Amino acid sequence: MLLIPKFLVLNQLGMYDSYTGMIIPLLVDGTGVFIMKQFFDTVPVSVEEAARIDGASPFRTFRSVVLPMSKPALITVTILSFQGSWNELPHYIVSRQDPALNMLTSGVASLVSGELGQGNQFPLKLAAALLMTLPVAIVYFVFSRRFTQGTYEGADK
Repeated sequence: MLLIPKFLVLNQLGMYDSYTGMIIPLLVDGTGVFIMKQFFDTVPVSVEEAARIDGASPFRTFRSVVLPMSKPALITVTILSFQGSWNELPHYIVSRQDPALNMLTSGVASLVSGELGQGNQFPLKLAAALLMTLPVAIVYFVFSRRFTQGTYEGADK
């Protein structure tokens, strides 16, 4: 239901069959907006008021006070967005036709469907599955240390 409008929008914007059309639509999604909104709702108003009393503008309050406190939410959104866009096969099928723009996701799908050969290719399929899993695991382990850092404990007295 959503693939035809996605194709039409990519075609009208001139992003069809390009890396731009494969990357830009996956940068922002509703889940990330919801997670960040819910996090910003939990920031105490007194912290923002204290920054205003100290003479900070609204933009400086956001950049210097609220944004550093939102590291756990930003990391969560980063991990979820990367994982979601990494596994987004339907988008890659709709957004390109040129075989030179093949992604690992579409290559593994071709391998699993039997398009690339015949017979039992379980070792090759398992190697491809490992290649698909490694980048997501690496991104998670790199950012997992920062999950719990950056809270606003003690920011409000």
